[in-house]
Amino acid sequence: MSRSSRFLLPVLTVVLLAVSGLSGCAAAPSVAGAAVTGVPLPWPGEGQAAVEVEGLGSLGVSGEAEPVPIASVTKVMTAYVILRRHPLRPGEDGPLIEVDRTAADESYSGLESTVPLLEGRRIRLRRLLELMLVPSGNNVARLLARWDAGSEERFATRMNAAARRLGMGATTYTGASGNEDTVSTAADQLVLAKAAMRDPVFRAVVARGDTAVPGDVRRLSNTNTLLNRHGVVGIKTGSGTAAGGNLMWASRVRGRLVLGVILGQAAGSDPVTGKAAALEAGARMSAAVEHWLLSTTATRPDAGAGAATAHPPRG
Repeated sequence: MSRSSRFLLPVLTVVLLAVSGLSGCAAAPSVAGAAVTGVPLPWPGEGQAAVEVEGLGSLGVSGEAEPVPIASVTKVMTAYVILRRHPLRPGEDGPLIEVDRTAADESYSGLESTVPLLEGRRIRLRRLLELMLVPSGNNVARLLARWDAGSEERFATRMNAAARRLGMGATTYTGASGNEDTVSTAADQLVLAKAAMRDPVFRAVVARGDTAVPGDVRRLSNTNTLLNRHGVVGIKTGSGTAAGGNLMWASRVRGRLVLGVILGQAAGSDPVTGKAAALEAGARMSAAVEHWLLSTTATRPDAGAGAATAHPPRG
């Protein structure tokens, strides 16, 4: 090592430590193969999280990489499998699917998130995807699983096969709606987020602020209240007593797609408290990433020669 290098190393260390302390944020934890380091982000103090900027790379992960319950974030894989097996083009509503007695009976459960469905009503696939992902209808997720595979158990097998193909080695699905024994990690769910957001129909569905059951005047709001804040354009919340609050989000800042996953917020509390904690953590993280992307020239698509960036993703 040269004499000048020995002098520069301590100086760079001090600079990075100073940056990581700004606004109560911590620099992104070190990860193998991380493309971007030293980004000050308010990583959650509990659970686990992962963030990536397409075209730049990982901003890091936090927490123990142990599989944990993910609750209704499960429905992202349900939608992914359905759209892979029954692709829709933008503007296409897809086939009519008949509501069975099970889905109708589950409409009135006070123990989970459901939407009001009438037995025998035929609803287009696109609308059912909205009813599953926007107000988080568990009964719709299970209806789609039975329609596609004949049973929820067989559909879960297809979900796990998709997870293996994507390289999600720490993930196990046991149902379509978010059973307590469906587990994953933030890093695995980030892989799924990237794959799901490549589908234009999925992107359009998760960006909706609300939807409705055909023939019903009531509007059903998106459980993801971060929509349209800090560039957020989706994706899905999930909460439960065992899972705590969970959030998979996507945002667009300066043409770049940001993907993030937060799991295990306020675990052991009630679902309402857990979801609120996950959304609060997501608001802080998405705002910090937005601020970083807007304020640092090194990440701008029009940065000059030598900038630590790649061309923004197409599409």
